[in-house]
This record gives sequence, C-alpha cells and structure tokens, in this order.
Amino acid sequence: MLTKLEHAEKKWGGSHKLIDQWLNHRRMLLIQYFKIAGLAPYTRPDKKLPPFQTVKNFCAQLVDYVSEGHFEVYDQVVTACEEFGESSRAVAQALLPKISDTTDMALDFNDKYTEADDEQVLYQLDKDLSKLAQSMETRFELEDELLEILHSRHS
Repeated sequence: MLTKLEHAEKKWGGSHKLIDQWLNHRRMLLIQYFKIAGLAPYTRPDKKLPPFQTVKNFCAQLVDYVSEGHFEVYDQVVTACEEFGESSRAVAQALLPKISDTTDMALDFNDKYTEADDEQVLYQLDKDLSKLAQSMETRFELEDELLEILHSRHS
C-alpha cells in the first residue's frame, strides 16, 4: 500500500493543495496502520498487542480520512469532472458507491473498537486489521482511479 501511495504522490502530488493534503493524510493513516499491526518497520519485538488507546486513536484517524474523502475531496473531484463532460462525470459518479462500500467497513471497524468496554476485543484485532487492509486497499485504488480520470482527461 505504501508503494502505491508513493506512486500516487509522484503522479498527482503538487497538482492541487487539497490532493496533497489528502495523500499526506493517507500516508499518516498507513503509518498508523503499520504500527498497530506490528508490520515492518514497526514490528513489536515483544509481540504484545498494541495499547487499547493506540487502536482508538487509529480509529479516529481512520474516520477522519474517510470523512475527508466524502465531505471534501470527492465532491470537488466530481465537480471538476462534470466541467469536462458527461462521460467524466458518469465515470466519477460510478466510482463513488464502490468507495462508499469501503467506508462501511471502516466505520464498522471504528465502532467495534471505540465502543468496546473491554480490551479483550484486541484479541480479534489481527483478523479485523486484515479485513480492513483489504477494504482500504480497494478504497485507495478507487480513489486513485478517480484522481486518474481527472488527471488524464483534464490536465
């Protein structure tokens, strides 16, 4: 996922302040994901579960990221696509429901870990992080496709 992010940053970085901010937030989210998952270079030598509060902080960051897409970035990208014709708008509009499906997964993950009263829920973290990673990878691909439409047709 980080390699794909680097590709996106190279391709679209510097084209718009909002896009730069969004990609930076994606990077920060991925770093936090790697930390709580204990993935390289953030492996935990003691193999302990991450602190519960760290997982909750990640959840807040996850919700911020998906919200930023829905309430700031997507609307602006779709509006820009509309300016360049019906086919661009149609493609952009077709991607949004697919992205929304990944939002549901992120919100379910958030709800599970922020509403839990017992740290025992952390024993399910590895399985849930794996599912979340698949969903987020799909989301990032769809978001990149949205950016590519705008970039390739209108730059």
